[in-house]
Amino acid sequence: MGNAGPIDEYVASMRHALRGPGSAKRDLLTEARDSLLDAAEAYEGEGLPRAEAERLAIDDFGTVPEVAPGFQGELTVSQGRRTAALLFLSVPLIAFMWAIIWRVFPGSPHVDEIKPAWFGLLARTVDLLQLSVGAIGGLALLAFGRGARHIRRPARLTRWLGLFVWIQMPLIGALGLTLAAAAHGPVGFADYLPGLAVTVVSDALSVWQLYSAAHCLRCTRAVSALGSANLSPVDRERSLSRW
Repeated sequence: MGNAGPIDEYVASMRHALRGPGSAKRDLLTEARDSLLDAAEAYEGEGLPRAEAERLAIDDFGTVPEVAPGFQGELTVSQGRRTAALLFLSVPLIAFMWAIIWRVFPGSPHVDEIKPAWFGLLARTVDLLQLSVGAIGGLALLAFGRGARHIRRPARLTRWLGLFVWIQMPLIGALGLTLAAAAHGPVGFADYLPGLAVTVVSDALSVWQLYSAAHCLRCTRAVSALGSANLSPVDRERSLSRW
């Protein structure tokens, strides 16, 4: 940035205060900076020195403590929406891959002899848990989209989604490992190459889900720290109307 005056210092402070998806954060800060520069140029056109024009533009825009909560609310919703979309798309993909693996690439010919009596019940339980994660992701995605106007506390929804993922995914992972060990027994899961390949992909997607959910919790903590834990749509629109 060519200008190192009050506006750049203001934007840097805002960047430090906000937490959220990188691209969404950059877009918010870029739009805020452009608005400030336009206001400063208008003041400068009235004959004011550049530094004073920038300070007046910032005064009109609002201080960081005043404006940051609205921005953080937008970033928190964006992170929640991204996490919901990830769950909605990746969970069915994982379930589909495993369904194909079990049908197209059967394991050891002695698998049925190895499986304990509880295997079927546990497998159905894992399927239901996976279905619930995908369903919750779909519902949350709908809520962040078409239902956004009816959500009074979007930050709380983002937090619940993050907590849900951090409870469900480790549980599903542990149960999945139990199933894999029970299904392949002494054959060794490392010897079952199709299953090993799908496991790598599934684990990568699961780590991504947990990472995204952790950012949901981080964003909601930032909302609380900025004193705006329960932003309503009206509050967000009011704060953004400064632009």
